[in-house]
Amino acid sequence: FQDGWLRTGDVGRIDERSFVTLTDRTKDVIKSGGEWISSVELELLLAGHPDVLEASVIGVPDEKWQERPLAVIVAREGCDPAPEQLRDFLDGKVAKWWLPERWCFVPEVPKTSVGKFDKKHLRSLHASGELEVVDI
Repeated sequence: FQDGWLRTGDVGRIDERSFVTLTDRTKDVIKSGGEWISSVELELLLAGHPDVLEASVIGVPDEKWQERPLAVIVAREGCDPAPEQLRDFLDGKVAKWWLPERWCFVPEVPKTSVGKFDKKHLRSLHASGELEVVDI
């Protein structure tokens, strides 16, 4: 405990009935223009698109906003979703400033040994220029 808090690295909210809902990890929240964008919320919404098999979202450096979301997408077999189509799918479900401008389509999202998205590895791949990013 630190100052009466259990520091787990999780981000969440407490509702009016005092229920806690964990929404993201501190290291995965995207800090953009002084606001926080939940990578997990974007992932869940994108995964709801019929052409998307998997979606992982990471924060990448941005000159103007500090960080912006990069959506890493695995399309369902036989599908070829366009970044504009996926962005339109998100429009109205999240704040405009949450909408990703950067997209990457991959055959699979790297995973950790326990099957979670390996966002640290994705950030490393982006930093080294190994991801083919489409800006819209």
